[in-house]
Amino acid sequence: MKDRSYGVLMPIFSLPSPYGVGTLGKEAFAFVDFLHDAGAQWWQVLPLGPTGYGDSPYQSVSSAAGNPYFIDLDLLTKDGLLKKSEVAACDRGSNANYVDYGKLYEHRFSLLQLACDRGWKRDAEKVAAFRQKHAAWLDDYALYMALKRHFDMQPWTAWDEPIRMRKPDALAKYRAQLDGDIRLFTYIQFLFYAQWDELRAYAHSSGVKLLGDLPIYVPLDSADVWASPESFRLDEKNMPKAVAGVPPDYFSEDGQLWGNPLYDWDAMRRDGFGWWIRRIDAAAKCYDAIRIDHFRAFASYWAVPADAKSAKEGKWHDGPGMDLIGVLTGWFPQLQFLAEDLGILTPDVRKLLKDAKLPGMKVLQFAFDDTESSDYLPHNHTPNCACYTGTHDNEPLAAWAENASKTEAAFACEYLGCKDRAALPDAMLRAGMRSAANLFVAQMQDWLGLGAESRINTPGVAANNWQWRMESGALTKALAKKMARMAKIYGRANETEEQ
Repeated sequence: MKDRSYGVLMPIFSLPSPYGVGTLGKEAFAFVDFLHDAGAQWWQVLPLGPTGYGDSPYQSVSSAAGNPYFIDLDLLTKDGLLKKSEVAACDRGSNANYVDYGKLYEHRFSLLQLACDRGWKRDAEKVAAFRQKHAAWLDDYALYMALKRHFDMQPWTAWDEPIRMRKPDALAKYRAQLDGDIRLFTYIQFLFYAQWDELRAYAHSSGVKLLGDLPIYVPLDSADVWASPESFRLDEKNMPKAVAGVPPDYFSEDGQLWGNPLYDWDAMRRDGFGWWIRRIDAAAKCYDAIRIDHFRAFASYWAVPADAKSAKEGKWHDGPGMDLIGVLTGWFPQLQFLAEDLGILTPDVRKLLKDAKLPGMKVLQFAFDDTESSDYLPHNHTPNCACYTGTHDNEPLAAWAENASKTEAAFACEYLGCKDRAALPDAMLRAGMRSAANLFVAQMQDWLGLGAESRINTPGVAANNWQWRMESGALTKALAKKMARMAKIYGRANETEEQ
């Protein structure tokens, strides 16, 4: 991100498709074509993992596995793994504008089982090579998912003690007993990565790179924690001593009690941060750059007692700092990192960001709230940062412009030269394009002019998140032309567009 560029934030699940959720099929390829025509160099996606609690991609049961729902069914049909009649009969929900995760959970795996039954022997050599390439996480994940099924989808903390504690005899017993489901979840990942790799290669051929999002924490009920309990702050029964969250902030008066187990940084230091190296290695197989969510926790993190009722009961603790950042940037020089440095920026966070030399984030929706000297105002941006209109946790621009306080809207209009609120969304997009930041990113909803109905996530609210889907046909040539022209005016167009 050393050169001026811009990208679009668009979750995979938000792509159009006839099967209830966005996939890695033709609409994903069409989106790459749109980005190319719009002069964009980056497609930012949300975490790709299987969704867990609250359907959140930030609460995935694996930090490396791909979401089974993203596997395109038409591509499986074309490959001879499914029949058109089988795909057509699958219930995918009734609302084309929102994902129905209940329907997906109820019906999608039966189709994937059929694909596995038909493809396991046919693809044996390819699957074996895939298992070797992803050996650091795949076998543990497949066994974990098979065990979840065996124990009626209960969290691993409720499983029988021998397998919960990963006793060797229990591991051998269940690997033999659950061989069928282990095959299924292995093959699902084989299918996901085959489709993802093809999409990524197509994006690269079109001059588009993939920007991924890396949640800093993983859930307690995940293959990551079950397989590597020594890397987390757990007691003798492998239960959390303390959990993650954030203190009261812009999004919540009581803070946010996330509940994720915290890392045992001392233990991780002793083995050279091997868990993190393996995690970033998996991400590097998917992305060209990674946004590290909640980067500030590497400097200092909010630890809340495991039995606390509110995040207010937490305390700050020192994070791993440059000990970890230096290892990751050293191991992965080909991978670009972006630090999500939003929230309470204490001096230690600012120092770590400076020492790491990583670009941070400037969110325009935060620029006009309380001070005329905000770091988020465009005239205060520097090249080594990424400017966002808003993240997946923010309202789309049209909703923000409508809901901003009178004082905030008045200042934004004065600063951006707008006559009224209605002109703010387009002015914000132009301000981001004009910013000195090397990278500018806006949500697809912002370019489409959509409102509150298209919001991706509301922090602190458990329901009705991660559901919005773009309507088929929304991406027009006229919109691509408008975006490309704006990118060219402000020096952000891709090489193809400039040529």
